[in-house]
Order: sequence, then structure tokens, then C-alpha cells
Amino acid sequence: MNDTTIESVHGRRMWDSRGRPTVEATVRLRGGLTGRALAPAGASMGSGEAVDLRDGGARFGGLDVQSACRAINEVLDGALAGRNVNDQGSLDQLMVQLDGTPNRSRLGGNALVATSMAIAHARAAAAGVPLWQLLAAGQPVRLPLPEIQIFGGGAHAERRVDVQDFMVMCPAATSFDEALEWTAEIYRAAGALLRRTGKLQGVADEGGYWPAFNSNEEALDTLMQAIIDAGLKPGAQVGISLDIAASEFGSNGRYELALESRVLNTDAMIDMLGRWLDSYPIMSIEDPLAEDDAEGFTRFSSKYASRCQIIGDDFLVTNAERVRAAAAVSQLNAVLIKPNQAGTLTETLAALQAGKDARFGTIVSARSGETEDVTIAHLAVGWNAGQLKVGSFARSERMAKWNEVLRIEESMGRDARFWGWDALPFQASH
Repeated sequence: MNDTTIESVHGRRMWDSRGRPTVEATVRLRGGLTGRALAPAGASMGSGEAVDLRDGGARFGGLDVQSACRAINEVLDGALAGRNVNDQGSLDQLMVQLDGTPNRSRLGGNALVATSMAIAHARAAAAGVPLWQLLAAGQPVRLPLPEIQIFGGGAHAERRVDVQDFMVMCPAATSFDEALEWTAEIYRAAGALLRRTGKLQGVADEGGYWPAFNSNEEALDTLMQAIIDAGLKPGAQVGISLDIAASEFGSNGRYELALESRVLNTDAMIDMLGRWLDSYPIMSIEDPLAEDDAEGFTRFSSKYASRCQIIGDDFLVTNAERVRAAAAVSQLNAVLIKPNQAGTLTETLAALQAGKDARFGTIVSARSGETEDVTIAHLAVGWNAGQLKVGSFARSERMAKWNEVLRIEESMGRDARFWGWDALPFQASH
């Protein structure tokens, strides 16, 4: 049972939270143990991230993944069989070399990330420990500060509001469990507010409420009221986090706010976000400007990095070189970490480590097209990332990950520690 040689790698088609095809990989060891993982898929995507291999054509709107499954079964299986599963770095590097493209388009980022995560699970199974513990490698780790969507907008809700995610963070909580308790009350209060005012339209891709707001500021005001209705203190206990996803509505320094029927240039966009920062307890802003607006990021960060977490997602696409380049010119102070943007766990960890080296906030993140896979919960804990962004406090593909961290926290017993305020890369007043 201790033979850690890879016997086979198998890919199969499964289904994600949108009912679209995705890839699952199973790595079987000669000793009989296995590791298994599912690839997620994004809606708002940076141009520099690893791409999924899709079949095209009419079937499932062109989104079938039989070609990605064949890449696993006909290429990766033969290349990885007979190798030691514990050499994750070499195995990931081999897969990247076999693909041979800068964006993983030959074998598919979906095929690579599913296989890479399955390798990690097989390693943990062979070691007889949970994945987070294997990744921690004996070093002390803390439970991540959760970033949880309450209202969904942008590409997650047919652009009913321009901002993609209106979220909450609970850094004043004393444990991961308490942070989820507070969020549950906020989520419930927000739903009651929307129903009472006739603003509730449904549920967005990631489980947050799909609201019929007349402005982005109305969403912020409603979120503030939900925090208060939940019996919590905005700013002192709970902060607001926004994913602007500006690349979805802006390019070449021009930002079209559909909800408010106006167009802003970079300076006006920065000024608008600055007013929001002055008016609301916003602790984190993701992709405040488009990925092609590097100078805008620099100007925004020079003004606000001392008082707010400024995250690069589409701008950095989980790429270590991009993180180091952004840090060198102080373009932001945090990086979102998505394994399927990079393609393999080794590349994902390199981006996270580059962020830590720069004293950035590091946030392991799910995608809008998710599955029941809980790998990222283990990555956030085992890599001591500090923060975890999964989506909302509803829908099982989201709750599976929050619940997995609760299990991890319970298993730590008295050794459990929560990141809280320390996860944020600026000096918050609290």
C-alpha cells in the first residue's frame, strides 16, 4: 500500500455548477490509493490565463471537453505512469512541457489543473494525512479570512449591476466559524431587505442575491444596512469587499457603466472608487481598473494602498512574473490565486509565494463555474494564504468549501488560529 508510483491517470467528463461540461482526473497509485480532482471554469477571465480546451461545434454550445479528457487519457497517462507521485514539481513541469504553449491550449488548462490537483490528493492519500497538512509540511498555519459574496453582478448576473461582486469580510471574528456565523446573519438580513423592497430578482452564478438596484451605490447602501440589521458594526467588525472586474466593461482607459448610462475615463473611475472608499467601510477592491490600464493601477494604488487591499486578478492571472513586476512598481498590494489560471499547482504556488515575498495579501479563490471539489480549501490553509474567496453563502458547490475549512478548523483543536485582521496588507484601524 506504500508504493507511490503512479499506475494510471484517467480523465472523464463531469458537470459544473452551471450545468456545463468539465474535466475530472483520477490518479491511481500502484499501492492502490487514488487522488481525484475537478477543474473549475471562470466567466470573467483575464487574457493571460491558462485556457480550457473545449471541443467547439454545436454540442453543448461548443463547451464539451472530450478533447481535454483525451489529452489526459492519451498523453498525460502515458507520460506520468511509472513516475513517483511525490515529485509534484517535476510532474507539473513535465505536463507544461508536453503542452508546449504559453496558455496551455494544446492539452488544456482544464486537463492540466485537474491532473495536478489529483496528483496532490494522491500524495496526501499516500502520506495518510489531509491535503492541507501535507502542504503545510510541519509549519504552523492559520485559518483564512473568508471573503463572501452577498450580491452578485457583472458577468455573474447579466450585468444587472456593473460591479461583479459585493462581498463582506469579518476580520474582527475570533475564529473561522464565527466569521461564517456573522456572514450567515448578514446574508439572511440582505435577503429580507431585498424581498421587503421588491428588489430581489433571483440568485447569481456564485449564490449571491441577484438584485434589481438602480445604481451601484444603492447596492453599497443596502449591504451596509444588511450588516447593521444583522446586529454587526460596519468597519469595526465587518468590512465590504468589491470585485469591480473592470476589464468586463472597460478598455483603453474608457469605462462604460451600463447601469448608470455613463462613460468614465481612468481618472474619473479612480475618483468614483475613491468616493466609495470615503463613504463606505471598503477594505478590499479587486481589479478596480481594466487589465490593460497598468498606469491606472499605479495611480490608484498610490492613493489608496495604505487604507485598502487592492487585488490583481485579471491583471495578474496567478502568474509569478506578473506579481513580481507589479510589486516592483507598487501597482497593487494583493494577488488573487486561482489554480486554473496558472494550469498547475506548482505554478500556482509560485505566484502565491511571489505575493508573500512582496508582502502582498494573498487570496486563494474559486471560479464562478465551480464543482463540489474542495481542493482550494486545503490550499488556502496548507499554504497559509491568509484569505479565501469562494463565492456566496449559498449553493452546495460554495458551501462544500466553507464546510471543509470548518472541518479543518475543528481537527486542529486548541491549535486552531484565525488570520483575521492580520490577513490584510494595510494597517486597518480597529
